[in-house]
Formats: sequence, structure tokens, C-alpha cells
Amino acid sequence: MAQGTVIHVAPKQPTYAVCVLGTNTHLEVHSSAPQGCTSFGISASPGVVVDVAHGPPVKKTPTGSSKWPLDPGLEVQISYYGPKTSPVQALLYITGVEISLSADITRTGKEKPTKARKDQRTWTWGPQGQGAILLVNCDKDNRKSSTMDCADDKVLDREELQDMSLVTLNTKTPRDFFTKHQLVLHVAKSEMDKVRVFQAHRKKQSSEYKVILGPQQPSHLLKVPGGQHSTEFYMEGLAFPDASFPGLISLTVSLLDTSKPELPKALVFQDSVAFRVAPWIMTPNTQPAKEVYVCSISENEDFVASLSALAKKAKCKLTICPLEENMEDQWMQDEIEIGYIQAPHKTLPVVFDSPRNRGLKEFPIKHLLGPDFGYVTRGPQTGDISSLDSFGNLEVSPPVTVGKKKYPLGRILIGDSSFPSTKSEEMHQALQDFLTAQQVQAPVRLCSDWLAVGHVDEFLSFVPVHKKGFRLLLASPRACYKLFQEQLKEGHGEALLFKGVKKTKQQNIKDILSNKKLREQNSYVESCIDWNREVLKRELGLTERDIVDIPQLFKLHSQPSGTLKAEAFFPNMVNMLVLGKYLGIPKPFGPIINGRCCLEEKVRSLLEPLGLHCTFIDDFYTYHLRHGEVHCGTNVRREPFSFKWWHMVP
Repeated sequence: MAQGTVIHVAPKQPTYAVCVLGTNTHLEVHSSAPQGCTSFGISASPGVVVDVAHGPPVKKTPTGSSKWPLDPGLEVQISYYGPKTSPVQALLYITGVEISLSADITRTGKEKPTKARKDQRTWTWGPQGQGAILLVNCDKDNRKSSTMDCADDKVLDREELQDMSLVTLNTKTPRDFFTKHQLVLHVAKSEMDKVRVFQAHRKKQSSEYKVILGPQQPSHLLKVPGGQHSTEFYMEGLAFPDASFPGLISLTVSLLDTSKPELPKALVFQDSVAFRVAPWIMTPNTQPAKEVYVCSISENEDFVASLSALAKKAKCKLTICPLEENMEDQWMQDEIEIGYIQAPHKTLPVVFDSPRNRGLKEFPIKHLLGPDFGYVTRGPQTGDISSLDSFGNLEVSPPVTVGKKKYPLGRILIGDSSFPSTKSEEMHQALQDFLTAQQVQAPVRLCSDWLAVGHVDEFLSFVPVHKKGFRLLLASPRACYKLFQEQLKEGHGEALLFKGVKKTKQQNIKDILSNKKLREQNSYVESCIDWNREVLKRELGLTERDIVDIPQLFKLHSQPSGTLKAEAFFPNMVNMLVLGKYLGIPKPFGPIINGRCCLEEKVRSLLEPLGLHCTFIDDFYTYHLRHGEVHCGTNVRREPFSFKWWHMVP
């Protein structure tokens, strides 16, 4: 409930005070009691509700007297009081006014906010939670603008208001009330650079919107006429939650008494509405795909054609970034991650731009940022970044339950070093802080620095499955050796890996199985994946039945730092594109058994019974040999969750 003031009354002379309807105004009677008085009584005009609070509780006298003992801790509301004998009156004259802020604290998405409620000063999570929601206005409704909407202090049209949250100030006062009182709207100085507030000024043909709060503007003196009046404000978020900003903002209106010019202004009343800035949310492979992104580069026409056919099957839009704009940087997955933000009245996709800033640096700004498509970035824009700051190293699980803890929006997965050292790498702290601060997809750190590129999408993926909802796919040298051993026993030891692939050494199953060095390297890789396997089972609440092992071999190569790191021995099938039930899987060029690739057949036997359709795409020269695969070279915009983030409890 909004906070009112404390009123002290005096005997034999009237006291004048302002009371705001719907608030508790505290009346202190003890300190003014005439000497010798031991009790008091109250009467009030109709419409004034009087409560008496006393500690400890006092029993009524048998006669039903309406008198209460005086006590230093006694608090009463609007009242008259007198002595036990020879009554002395203290008159209190009240001016009742209505002043309230209202917003969509019940999260219904209604254009007109609900009336003020007593709990609107606090923000709570969960289905029964309360509190308004604020979107960061990070799209660009005017395509001619050079920056995001939140970077300027203008409202171009009413469409832009849809990206903002409506707040209404309702006042009902005597006509001359504001000759001796003022209303001030304000936010904390620590929050003024996180929000901007526009005041609507209605005209006959149109409306104007003037900035009254924001950076360097923590407060604004409102010009409100007496009588009954309604003033509309529109709020836009300027910053996402981060390490130094929990995402909470309070908008407050204060009523000041200015009736005595020789004295400072006195605070009479305050009302506040708590807002939480909507978090940036990632979407997992299990969410329906809406649009696929890929780059056109030298000699990848066949790859793009295969991808186009797959997108058509999945009924997805395909967007191709031309060569002149990507500058031969085909790693679309590493440059961006497309998520979304949501308020009850509005949902929009938001691209998270990684700090890698190579040839695709301008793509998210020039081609994605626009009307109802937002943009955010974090981390250093030059220098001091590593491969682990690319977004192939940023994935998210489907919704999971871990014990009694539910993660209805899944959990973010990032790759990290197994332990810090002078040669180890980890995701930049600015990126980690941002992801953690969103609160709704608590990050899980996996060990990925054993890989040459160091990305989690090199050893895991998720695919949708009807009953469980999903399966976790893990790259598995163990499964690959088991498959090759079975083929050897069946007399296929001479079957060749990489048959038909130009400028690549062909190896048969027998030689691969007898290569002791390769087996030792894959034993090491398997131990790294097994470590992550246990982390994923523990942090995502999975069992072995939720995991599918995809046969895959790796090889170790010496890096410039002198350390050995793992790379895929043949195209890494787990690094796939998931478009609903349609999977775009790197073609492994495995041993041909009875006219079919045994690796492809094994993967089909694992995934197609789950209702999935496998399409193997040749990415060997343009992606695999450049240390990436299908997933690395693509990106997907997916449908937001139907679950509302504010219904969860982090």
C-alpha cells in the first residue's frame, strides 16, 4: 500500500491535514494528551474509517466502553480525543484527495492498466506473482535511424509505444489544491540510466510525447490541474539485467506540501510501481524453427542448395547473407544467437551479437536490427577475446526438472576450461555476467577447452522427441569404435573412410582400429565427454535413457600454445541443424557397407525411430576442413516459449 504521513494533533486548536484515499494515515495521540489524561475517544465523519492499533491488545471493558488506555506505542487513525474528565477536544480537518499510479501489475497485457493495488511496490515471481514488466526498447522502428530506439529520446509514432509500458497517474483534488502542493515523478539516481519515461500530451489531432525521466533526469515536477485528471506515461527500458543491475526499477510519485514558502517542501505521500526489465531468453532446438540463416561464400553453392531444400521441407524461411557482406566469414552460429524478450503485451526477437567481430560483424546490425527485431551485445569489441566467446559455445537445453527444481525455459550451456592456467581460455566475464543476470535460464558450465575450437556444439546437441520432449545427443568415440569393431567382425575391415573425397587420405576400418595413437587420443576425448555427460545428467536431471550416443572420432593436433587439442576426425555429425523433426547432419563419408555409409545408417537407426528425419549434407571442404560443420555455419530464429517467464521462480 502507498505510504501516507503521520499527523500530530493538538488540543484546543484545529489541525489541518491531507489524506490520500486508499492509504493509511497515522494519527499520533499520546504525545499531545493533556496532563492527567488516561484515555481517549474517537468520532469521525461518514466515509472515514478509523482503526485503533494497540500493543499489547486491549480487552474491552464489560460495559462496552469505546475508550482505550493511552500508551506511548499506540497508533490510531483519523480521530478526536479527550481526557477522562472535563473533555478537551482536538479537531482534525482532513482534505481527502485521490492520487495513484497504476500499471499492468497483474500481467494481463491489457492496454489500460489495472487500478493500484497494495502490493505494487514489490515485484514477485510465479503464477500468483505481482509486478509490472518493462521491455528494453532495443529494436529500430525507423529503418532510417542509425541506432536502436532506446538510444534516442523520441517517440516517432504510436507503434513505438507498443515497445513501452503504460503507467497512468490518476488525481482527484479540490480545484485549488495544487496552489499549495506539488507532485514529483521520480526514479532512483542509480536507475535513471536504465529507464526513460515519456509523458503524453493529448491534442485534438495527435499526441506528443516528451521525455521527463531518464539519463541525467531522475525527477520531474508535474504540472497537474486540480479536479479529476488522468495523465499517461510510457516507460522504455534502456538496459538489460547485468552484474551491476538486477533488473528492478521503481517509478514513484511524491506529493509535497508547499503551503509554507519560508520552509522546505514537506513530503506528504508516496506511491510506487515496481517494474522488472524483461530478460533476454534463448530458445532450444526443441522450439519450432521460423527462419534459417546461412552465408553464401566461395564454393558453397551445393551446401546452400541442400540447406534450402531442408528448410523447404521444414517450412522455414531461408535468409542468405551474400558474399560481399560476410567477407568470406561463413560462421553464422559463432557471430549471433537469436533469442527474444517478452512482456504481457508484446514479444519480439532479439539478436545477441557476439564480440568476435569478424566478417559478419555488420550482419546483425544491418540485416536483423529493425522494426520489432531487437539487438544486444556484450563483451569487449576489440582485443581480449577468445574462441570461447563465439556463440557456438553458447547453447540452451530444453525445459528440464532437476529434483524438485523446475527450469521451464531450460538452462544455458557454456563451455569453459577444466581448470585455470596460463594457457587456458574461458568465456569473457562480461558475457557470463549477462547470461547469469537474466535469471530465467541458469547457466551450466561445461568443460570444452580440450577442443581446438572449444565450443560446446562440437560434442552435444538436442533433438525434439514426442514423449520425453527431447533427447540429448553426445559425440561418442566409444560408440564409433564399437560400430567399426562390429563391421570388422562381419568381414568389412577393408571398407574405406573418405572414399570418393578428393585430396584426403582414405583409411579402412582395420587400419583405424589398429591405430594405437588414434585410439589413445579418442580415449582421452571420451573421458572429457564423459565428464560433461555426468555434469549434464546432474544439472539437467537426465538419465542414460535421455542420451543418445552419436558415433564420432576425434584427433589431437598441436596448437600454437603448444598444447594438444581435439578436432573431428571425420565430419562431426552431432554438429547438426535441427528444424523440428528435420535434421541437417554433416555427411561423415564413412565406410560403405552394402552400398550404404555405415555411420549414416547407424545414426538413422538411432534417430529415425524417434520420429526424426535425417538428411546428410556435404560440408566437407567448405566447413569441415575449416574446423566447423553444419551447425557452425547456420543459425535459426525459433518460436518463443508458450510459457511466460514471469510465471517461474528462479
